Amino acid sequence: MAKTALTQLQEQIEAVRREAFAAGYAAAMQAVRELAAKAAPEAAAPAGVPRRRRVNAAAAAAQPARSPRQRRPRAAGRTTTRSRPGRAPRPRRGTNARLVEEVLQSNSPRALHPAEIRNALQRDKGVAMAFTSIRHALGQLEGRHVVEQAADRTWRYRSHSDGPAPA
Repeated sequence: MAKTALTQLQEQIEAVRREAFAAGYAAAMQAVRELAAKAAPEAAAPAGVPRRRRVNAAAAAAQPARSPRQRRPRAAGRTTTRSRPGRAPRPRRGTNARLVEEVLQSNSPRALHPAEIRNALQRDKGVAMAFTSIRHALGQLEGRHVVEQAADRTWRYRSHSDGPAPA
């Protein structure tokens, strides 16, 4: 009996706490919106910065308060990929394996450790590649019979005369 009363009291306290948090969060966000609306006119924004829509205060007040952890649902038809200015385009599929193969081929018949492959990529090609990516590329190339593991953790380019032709 005392246990259920204590449980009910804890649930009521938690509900009051959640409501107070939601109300405080909504009030804080409204204050931020008001401050942002009158802080800087839209014409004074720098040229490279995209302009943001102003939020209608009446419409914002009509929406239910959300906790900070809740996320808005995505709009229908909206894609997740956005082009961002100033970013290099993503490399094509298979680029890492091709780069690792080129480094091993240029050092053939010498076998290289992954650290040597990484250094050569940085020095010769200007590409910074993680060891995990190098390891994955070596696994792909080994599956195609392009490279082989020579000794303890070293890899060498497999010329066509060493074994079966690459697939």
